[in-house]
Amino acid sequence: MKKNNEIRDKDYSNFIRKVKERIYRAQYEALKKVNKELISLYRDIGKMIVDKQNKLGWGKSVVENVANDLQKEFPDVRGFSAANLWRMRNYYIVYQADKYLATMSREISWSHNIAILEKCNENLERKLYLMMTKKHGWTYRLLINQIGNQTYERYLLNQTNFESTLPEEIKNQAKLAVKDDYVFDFLELNEEHSERQLELSLINSIRKFLVEMGNDFTFVGSQYKIEVDDEQYHVDLLLFHRVLRSLIAIELKIGKFIPEYAGKMQFYLSVLDDKVKLPDENPSIGIVICKEKNRTIVEYALKDVNKPIGVATYKIRKTLPAELKKYLPAPKEIEEKLKFLIEKEIKTNRGLKNDKRI
Repeated sequence: MKKNNEIRDKDYSNFIRKVKERIYRAQYEALKKVNKELISLYRDIGKMIVDKQNKLGWGKSVVENVANDLQKEFPDVRGFSAANLWRMRNYYIVYQADKYLATMSREISWSHNIAILEKCNENLERKLYLMMTKKHGWTYRLLINQIGNQTYERYLLNQTNFESTLPEEIKNQAKLAVKDDYVFDFLELNEEHSERQLELSLINSIRKFLVEMGNDFTFVGSQYKIEVDDEQYHVDLLLFHRVLRSLIAIELKIGKFIPEYAGKMQFYLSVLDDKVKLPDENPSIGIVICKEKNRTIVEYALKDVNKPIGVATYKIRKTLPAELKKYLPAPKEIEEKLKFLIEKEIKTNRGLKNDKRI
């Protein structure tokens, strides 16, 4: 009798868990629909304001009158202030001609949209932050932090040899997984510090470190031991990228990049691929993070290396050095990178919708 009760209790627990999961999914879908409708409403109001301005020359005072009338009519509804009406107008003007922006903007909240709209200077930059916000579920504060840290520029400057060393199906995604410069402003370190101090500080702030790396990274270990013929070697940090399904070996250097670092990393990656990587995982990837680097030397150092390696720098402040601006890729290249990522997201979402298990 007791056994039967245990079985019934287990069946009930499984049943109630599934019911709760279904309710949560329904609530999430309902919230998404409400958000899409709200963004569509704001877009339509913005369009109506623009149309009237073009036809009748409406100015600031008229928009303020509209705001007052709407607030009187809908006293319990937030969002109809004069400032927000002007944001609706700007939202419509900026996004009306770009279907990607218009579509993706409906997937995130209005406050996120306004932050991206007002703090980014060009649509390519806005596309990246819209996509990353949706993909990683960034909070408003985290989004502001990512924009302030110039994440956009640091993704586009990266130096890797992924084009010639990774499978076609993951190399573009991998390029967008490695930044050119990492900001460790959350560390309590002086400018003068040892590699061990840097490593320990990152481990002690592991959550913030993984956020700075890019959200899809998970922590595997520090001073990760690998053995070759009874000799031991240690990888500073070993991560795993869930989307790429690749081990990520990180070497930390407090000085300037030298070509020998690429050879050492290639050795580590060969051993990881042979002894640690699982059969269904993609090739291991290495990231050498230095205090500084000469971009030309990095290009030569990676030119004939047959393992996928990226070389980045780190700093404990937020500004992007002005001299790096000239290395930003051409708009066409940026467009192609973002287009690839956007199309991948669309295909993934379609796959989820068609998955009968969901």
